Amino acid sequence: MYTTKDIAVVILNWNGKPLLKQFLPSVIEHSEQAAIYIVDNASTDDSVGFVSKEFPKVVVLQNSENGGYAKGYNDALKNVKQPLLCLLNNDIEVTKNWLQPILDDFNSNENTAIIQPKILDFKQKTYFEYAGAAGGFIDKYGYPFCRGRIFDTIEENKGQYNDSIDIFWASGACFFIKNKVFKSLNGFDENYFAHMEEIDLCWRAYNANYKVRYVGVSTVYHLGGATLSNTNPKKTYLNFRNSLFTLAKNTDSRVFSRTLLRMLLDGIAALRFLFQLKPKYFLAVLKAHVSFYRNLGRILKQRKQLAKRSSYYKINSIVWSYFIKKHKTF
Repeated sequence: MYTTKDIAVVILNWNGKPLLKQFLPSVIEHSEQAAIYIVDNASTDDSVGFVSKEFPKVVVLQNSENGGYAKGYNDALKNVKQPLLCLLNNDIEVTKNWLQPILDDFNSNENTAIIQPKILDFKQKTYFEYAGAAGGFIDKYGYPFCRGRIFDTIEENKGQYNDSIDIFWASGACFFIKNKVFKSLNGFDENYFAHMEEIDLCWRAYNANYKVRYVGVSTVYHLGGATLSNTNPKKTYLNFRNSLFTLAKNTDSRVFSRTLLRMLLDGIAALRFLFQLKPKYFLAVLKAHVSFYRNLGRILKQRKQLAKRSSYYKINSIVWSYFIKKHKTF
């Protein structure tokens, strides 16, 4: 039976001293007996000195470079021994008793490997937050969506997702995973740098017959956009590119047709950006596709190394459902 002492709350940080000052106290207050780590991705501000001075019981793990979310965690987690890991963004406020429901679910579902709590918006606390909301799903063309958030439509929290259910992917903003599973899956794919690496990891976990769960009676509040805002073209580039990486690596034998159709849909999205007079976003999609072609050999090699490749999807096309049929909520 897991207890709070078995949890390591691991917070990745890069030049986030103001965020640590604002959000770390809630983590310390509401995570009694859990070990708390700060993973610093070669910050140039005073993050490390601040944490060491103000929160001496927090363990600081220093990386030699800013390798992004994926490499940052991969490097640091080699030194973390607790059996349960909570990978937590540095812009998250946790709540009282947030850990116990997660422990209860791990203890009652032996095959559960990954869990996400309810993620609400720190700025509008009655609404779900973009990055994860009430648990993630995917369509057959690799487009991710959440209960509580589909594309840019975000639902108000009215208790409609206070359940605990199996989901397909959990948000990297607050991502619980068994340490042994993380290591058995070789951690995050460092080629992603940031964005969607957690979806890739969840897909690989699914292909290895593990469960991913959402526990809605545990709640955290996410500021969001602290590293890259949703309106940043670099984030658009990473999301489109990494989504193609994920689909081509993990889906079933119909990989060619699925990936080709996905790229066609991306092209439509790029034209939409152009008509909206957003040339930087148009170029971001094109750049994402060029990067995908350049990395295709490596992706296919990774695909061959997977023991199992399968397709999981909640609906055929979230794009068709949302933009054509006008279904705006889960």
